Amino acid sequence: MTPEELANLAHLRRARDLIDREYARQLDVAALARAALMSTAHFSRRFRATYGETPYAYLMTRRIERAKALLRHGDVSVTEACMAVGCASLGSFSARFTQLVGETPTAYRARDHSELESVPGCVAKDLTRPSRHPSRPGAEQYRRNALGAGSLVLSA
Repeated sequence: MTPEELANLAHLRRARDLIDREYARQLDVAALARAALMSTAHFSRRFRATYGETPYAYLMTRRIERAKALLRHGDVSVTEACMAVGCASLGSFSARFTQLVGETPTAYRARDHSELESVPGCVAKDLTRPSRHPSRPGAEQYRRNALGAGSLVLSA
């Protein structure tokens, strides 16, 4: 990797960290590109090439991930979770949630999540992370084997 590629990667990480930290704020590609010290077009191309999704898709995935955590605890409504993670439209939030998770936010909130109570938080976060690629290594095998059997078995 060249020094320029390393510098670009560091700048992209800065923008990705901004999304992770400030997901509830209104973030646009121009602001993220400024954080990465790139033009908007170059930033969008490099972000997608590096992380496999657009900056907006990454932002929405983080928002849905945080909303899932709120809804799992069951003490907030779907609307409250939507607003807490920075989404302005309940309809758009519900549509994206359903697309990524495979069920509506209401159904997800109503479902029993007690099987995750005995799982360390870092593992639960990874296993419940929304993904456009549901075949992440280990996640599905964990769900099949460990949650029902009460043991932690992750595949490599």
